[in-house]
Order: sequence, then structure tokens, then C-alpha cells
Amino acid sequence: MVEPVIVPREAHVISRSQIDPDALKVLYRLRDFNYTAYLVGGGVRDLLLGRTPKDFDVGTDAHPYQIKKLFRNCWIIGRRFRLAHVRFGPKTIEVATFRRNLPNDEPVEDASGPGGVVSHENTFGTPEEDAFRRDFTINALFYDIATFSVIDYVGGLDDLQRGIIRCIGDPYERFQEDPVRMLRAVAFAARLGFTLDPPIVAAMADQRQLMGQASPARLIEEYYKILRSGAAAATFRLMAQHGLLEAVTPELQRHAAHQPLWASLEALDSYRKRYVEIPPHLTNPVLLGSLLLPIGLMPKPAPPAAAVEGVPGAEADMPPDEVADESASEDAPRGQARGRLWVQGRRDRRPKPPLLKFGTLPVARGDSERLRQLLSMQGRLRDLEASPRARRTLMSRGPFEDALTWMAIHGGSQDVVEHWKGFIEAVRLEPSEGPEASSAGDGQGPDHPGGPRRRRRRRGGRRRGGTGRRPDQT
Repeated sequence: MVEPVIVPREAHVISRSQIDPDALKVLYRLRDFNYTAYLVGGGVRDLLLGRTPKDFDVGTDAHPYQIKKLFRNCWIIGRRFRLAHVRFGPKTIEVATFRRNLPNDEPVEDASGPGGVVSHENTFGTPEEDAFRRDFTINALFYDIATFSVIDYVGGLDDLQRGIIRCIGDPYERFQEDPVRMLRAVAFAARLGFTLDPPIVAAMADQRQLMGQASPARLIEEYYKILRSGAAAATFRLMAQHGLLEAVTPELQRHAAHQPLWASLEALDSYRKRYVEIPPHLTNPVLLGSLLLPIGLMPKPAPPAAAVEGVPGAEADMPPDEVADESASEDAPRGQARGRLWVQGRRDRRPKPPLLKFGTLPVARGDSERLRQLLSMQGRLRDLEASPRARRTLMSRGPFEDALTWMAIHGGSQDVVEHWKGFIEAVRLEPSEGPEASSAGDGQGPDHPGGPRRRRRRRGGRRRGGTGRRPDQT
């Protein structure tokens, strides 16, 4: 049993006015029903550092289905460990029951749900056990809504003051449990301006090859988080310094001394820092291009329909209306291929090869295709002499917003971006003269090049349940 350090309200800087009102609602309701309720994790860390938290997570001794009884807007998610998501419109407050780590040979029966589930990941514990289960000391601080005090079981307050990233427990064991913790340690150090604890540096030097065993899908999401953090250049520099890129994305490790890479990431960071929260138009294709184009990686165009390995002449077997139209690919929804392959009269459902290979990471075809499209639009965005009709048509293209964001970050032409912002605002303020004018203004009219064409109805067409003839032909 470890005696925690408890910092009373008058001795710390956290105020309830800084906490999200919906998170406070969750905390208060749990407390009113005699459950322990703490604000936990990165939210407490950021508040103590005077930063704006990205999200607010709650820890409690209430079990998931007890939480669900208290909130009608609650959904239980997770298979390895059940979490409660309390939703307030588009916002979600994550509520987790305190849990503990168990040795693999210790059986446990968890009856948190109907019927009970046997799982080592779904084992509930005390606040102390939950604190020691976490990865780094600065992420194991609790804020008690009942007493307004900060609770520290692991020395996280001292590490915050000293500016150190330190593991809870042996770094060798923690990195073997989850190699992604090495990436997270570097990301925290870069974003907060902290230094890495020497045992963490030694463990990363010996175990960096374990990064290649981590889930590729999880790693690509971590890369996107870093690129959205506003400290991408510092984080990737530190990852290259400690050799963490070699096992996952060796292309980046080889270009660690390549100045255009860092200039691109610094431009991305500069754009991100203009916003308090992550802007929605900072999409995966824009982030991907910021990382890959400076090192010479470009997505290839989608192959023609006939290029099916081992299936000669596949295009001849396609229905005429299924042939790919390369010129119209920009209007296709993200991730949707215009050309669909037909082999011996059947749709070919075999996995398609990726358009872009980036180390061991899975790059979605939709993201790489959208990146190619937004790059192809840069020249047309710079043509300020184009007619209003041509500019409206360009605005109706799917990649337009991504292309404009790319121009703002990497184009070096702020006057072009301001011109387009003014044109977009003018289009929005134009008075509509009726449904037809409104439709044409949005690029959706029947005579607009960017809008869908209306299908012409055949006279005397086939009728359901009939012969397709008009009554006077019977």
C-alpha cells in the first residue's frame, strides 16, 4: 500500500472553470450516487501545466453497467476492457472503471456484464492499482471532484516540475508489453519540451526493433496524431535520433538529414498552431503528403481496369457503364474506385494493391488517391484569371478543400488562398433566384460540368408487372 501525495485545492492551479462542463456533469452524477469519481490522465497533466486539454477522461469505481444505469446517453464499448462512453452531441466523455494488472497465470472471473466474461484485461481494481498500471508518471495523476484535490501515487508531480518523462516500473518490461510506448514517450517529450529519463533512453536503444512488431494500423494512427499535434518536426527528429523509425518507416530514417523533410513538417506545425483545437480540414491526405512528398514518395495513379494480374483482357468483360473514367475521378467519393473489374461476368472482389507503400504502415487507397488529386489541382488554384463558372466548377470537386488547405500550408502563396476565401464567401452571400439558380450555383445543376447529369426517361419504357407496351399497342 502506497501512501499518496494529496495536494489540496489551495496548493494547485486546477479550477473547475477549466474543466469541460459535460465532464463535470459526469463527475458530479457519479459522486452524487456515492461512487468515487476522478478526472484522470492527460487532462490533469495539461491543466497543471497551464495547457488546454485535448479531452477529459473520467475514472471511477463504478462498473460499466452501473455507469450505464446512471446515464441514458451512455454506450458500453470494448472487448478486452469495457469502457463507458457518455455522449453529449458530437462530444464523448470516456468513463473507465479503475483496473489493475494481473499476472498471466492468475485466473479471474469478471461479472461486469450479462453472463460474466473471463479476461485478464477486464479486471477491476483500486485507484492506486489503476495509477501503477499506467505508462508514465505524468499521466497517472488524479483530480478528485469530491475534495478538489490532486492525488499522486507515483511521483508524477515531481516529474512535472522537473520536466522528465519517466516510466512507471521497469522500462524494459513496459516496452516489451507495448512497444508503442517508446513512440509515446518521445512524442510527450517533444510536445511538452521535457527530457527522457536515462533508463527510458537505455531501454529504447536495446528494444527499438520491437517497434516492428507493433500493430501497423495502430502505428499509422499514432503517426497521424503526431502530425496533428503541432510538434511533428520535433517528434520525428527525436524518433530518428533514437532509431525508432528504422523498423517501421526506414524511408524516414534514411532521410533524417534531409532538410526539405523538416521544412515541410515545420510548415505543418506552424499552420496547426494557428488553431486552439485540431481543425477538421487537416485531413489524412494533407498530413500524409506533408510527410512523404519531401522524401520523394508519391502515390501512383490508380491502374487501368485491364491491369488485373493474371486476367488478360479483363476490360473487355466489363459492362460499358463500368469502365473507369480517369477525368472524372476527382468527383468520386473518397475511397470509391470508378472502374470496377469484371472477370468472366462477375465482379472481381480480390484485394486491390496499395497505391502507395510506406514502410510497414498501411496507407488507405482513398487517402493516397485523394493526395494525388489535391496535388493535381494546385495549378488550377493558382489560375486567378479563370472565369467565375470555372472557379465554381473547381469548388464542386471533392478534393477542393484539401487542395486549398495544402496551398495554405505548402503553397507559399497566401494571396491565392485569400483570393479563394473571398470568392467562396461571395458565392455564399449571393442571393438565390430560385431552385434552378441555387442548384447551378452549387455545381449541381443539370447543365453544370461538375454536377450529375439527369437520366433521360424513356418513353414507353418497361412497366412493372407489364409487357412494356403502351395500352394502345395491345
